[in-house]
Amino acid sequence: MKKTRGKVYCLLLVLCMLAGLTACGQSKDTAADNNQPTASADTKENTASDDGSGTIDISEHVTVKFVILGDKPTNGRLEAMLEELNKRLTEKVNAELELYYVEWADWQTQYNLLLASGDTTIDLIGTATDWLDAWPNAKKGAFLELTEDLLKTYAPITYESVSAEHWDMCKYNGKIYLIPEDNYAQWTNHGFMYRGDWAKQFGLTDGIHSFEELGRYFQGIKDNYPDVIPWDAAASGQAFGQQLSGGYFQSNTKTLFIDGLDVPIFYGASKEDPFTLVSPVMEGQEFIDFAKMMKEWSEAGYWREDVLNYTGDTREEFYAGQTGTDQHHTQTYYTTVRPQMDIKQPGSEVQFFSFSEPSKNLTKLVITHGAAAVGANSQHPERALMVYDLLRNDEEIYRLLNYGIEGTDYIVTEDGKLDRPEGYDDSTDSLGSNFWWGRNDDLELDNVTWYEGKDEIFAEYDSYAIDYPYSQLIFETDDIASYLANMSDVYASYITSIAFGKAGDPEKAVSDFRAAMKNAGYDEVYKVLQEQLTAYKDYLGK
Repeated sequence: MKKTRGKVYCLLLVLCMLAGLTACGQSKDTAADNNQPTASADTKENTASDDGSGTIDISEHVTVKFVILGDKPTNGRLEAMLEELNKRLTEKVNAELELYYVEWADWQTQYNLLLASGDTTIDLIGTATDWLDAWPNAKKGAFLELTEDLLKTYAPITYESVSAEHWDMCKYNGKIYLIPEDNYAQWTNHGFMYRGDWAKQFGLTDGIHSFEELGRYFQGIKDNYPDVIPWDAAASGQAFGQQLSGGYFQSNTKTLFIDGLDVPIFYGASKEDPFTLVSPVMEGQEFIDFAKMMKEWSEAGYWREDVLNYTGDTREEFYAGQTGTDQHHTQTYYTTVRPQMDIKQPGSEVQFFSFSEPSKNLTKLVITHGAAAVGANSQHPERALMVYDLLRNDEEIYRLLNYGIEGTDYIVTEDGKLDRPEGYDDSTDSLGSNFWWGRNDDLELDNVTWYEGKDEIFAEYDSYAIDYPYSQLIFETDDIASYLANMSDVYASYITSIAFGKAGDPEKAVSDFRAAMKNAGYDEVYKVLQEQLTAYKDYLGK
């Protein structure tokens, strides 16, 4: 069945174009009016007709620029893949794909600046409601409204595969702006990856299950491997400080983090009381305890002295045995780091300490954790949707984009699983296309290299995780935007230095931070957000 998807796609695309043309008559890739003649015989392969009422003209070859996150690979594999991919895209929709990378160095700032620029060359955008400010950017006009007619006509397979309920979760003010990655199972909750062999050596025979035990592991590295930095974190941006503090709150409180706000300090009180707004950053003892622990860790040398300026590659150092820890999420652990460490550091038995483990405090991933949008100023949004529909649903194109060239980048085993050619090294040969905005389990290949323990991990998470309570919550923040901007500046200026013990006296640093946040408008923002959270609770009938 899968091998016929490309042919079925082309047929459905034409049929849907015919059905939806009238509603899309003002689109840039369509005829200007119903009097335009249909295609002549020599151009017919680049058009679709609606029985004489008009013509969808794709005779002009266009480039679709897709904004994604990640460091652009330099090994040549991406370019080789794109050359083959673009042959197929040209054949099907007379377009080619260009991947534009927002690299990890200062990615949060650079991503939002790019989207605010109004760049007319941007067509597709990888986004997310929980880590890439999808709703704030939608409100600022960065994304094009995706009408049902537009989706039905130019992305028919995707439109039909997404349920009405899921489309509703992609709406802002009643209008669709996002295409969800809703047919791909994954866990992206964060934690620390660490060497199980070393943990056992240091007396942590049952592994690491708390921040306190993580500190014992770091000290064990200091005592036994003086040339190894326990966690050689690259903390030059805000992300690590945010993840580290947020991870501490997840481990040590019942609070549920609320996504989608410019300043990441607001939480629901607990699973039992998710609609009472709290902030462990601004209230209580936990942030003070965290700051004190991080100060102790810094003075103990668990990371380098110049951590706030360091921009090295922690994961490559982990592979090389130069650091004992890497911080990321579950999927990275079982798909990449554990398999690679089994090769590069045999016997290391890398384990994963999920921040959710001590508290059993975990929400399931929202379907807009990975999503696609069309740039508001795209010059050919229709063709962009046509390309996206192929990337997500055409088996040949999907495999090229996600796995590369068969025989060079990957092989398929006799039992239909994904494997790599002999001599392949993921850390140097990886494709790096980072298509995290429409992965499709119907086309995914089971990977023979993935850590087999993932099923046990998934079962553990499923035993206590709850659905994210705020999946349809979009805060209206126009009236408090200036306060949020000021608070965001305060947060950015404090959080990383506190999180890595570089802010001086911990209690004073937290006190100064909280005072600065109050002066920036915290109380006013809290009041407005709590009112909206209560209204959302009433809307849900809770």
